Amino acid sequence: MLKQRVITALIAVAALLLVVFVLPAAAAQAIIALVILAGAWEWSGFLGSDSKSLRMAYVALIAVLMGFVTWQAPQINGLLFQVALAWWICALVWTLFYPTPIPALVRWAAGALVLLPLYNALIVLYLASPAILLGALLIVWAADTGAFVAGKLFGRVKLAPQISPGKTWEGVIGGLLTVAVLATAGAYAFDARVTVLVPFCTAVACASIVGDLTVSMFKRTAGLKDSGTLFPGHGGVLDRVDSVAAAAPLFALGIASTGLQ
Repeated sequence: MLKQRVITALIAVAALLLVVFVLPAAAAQAIIALVILAGAWEWSGFLGSDSKSLRMAYVALIAVLMGFVTWQAPQINGLLFQVALAWWICALVWTLFYPTPIPALVRWAAGALVLLPLYNALIVLYLASPAILLGALLIVWAADTGAFVAGKLFGRVKLAPQISPGKTWEGVIGGLLTVAVLATAGAYAFDARVTVLVPFCTAVACASIVGDLTVSMFKRTAGLKDSGTLFPGHGGVLDRVDSVAAAAPLFALGIASTGLQ
């Protein structure tokens, strides 16, 4: 299983680098949109219905909203990211009270609140610079990797056993320390202020944890272990972008204050 996960991860990273650094901008943006729509299909599995027509209708709804967001950008970028931040704060509080029932209407709305800001943030960061987009992803990957290693070595105290039994507070601390080290190195490499970049990147890493827990909460409510099977050993699109969904809008909202843009 570990070998399969590593091979899948390496292929995914290679494909990502090809998309953001090699392909024309229009093609890269189209692929980002397709990934989000794949995530919308997976989210439609949380709606409590096996109807393919309903699931396709949900994907179509998200596609229309993505078109609206693209049409209105950049006028609504800041507002959309602020709405996303408010949503993820509410989601954090929500996870503290899980298990709680999630009404169908809330599941429909939550998918839009997760996917639309994620789509817009990825596009905004990509257009700012592929390197900036990669930097945002590196924060999430560093947090995930640090949490995995620290959790395996030292994990004792469960973070949210009702939602994700494998996650521990020791893993959270390990992930945040890994991000702090990465941010410190980045500050010196890009001549940014350590006192700004380290807290900012740590906050983004904290957001990534909330994103992971929130999507896991919806999966558990739907009775699913993984959101899909697109990535062998890793699950579906949502399993790969849940952390990014919360981290990327915050990163896009605050990037101007870091000295990296």
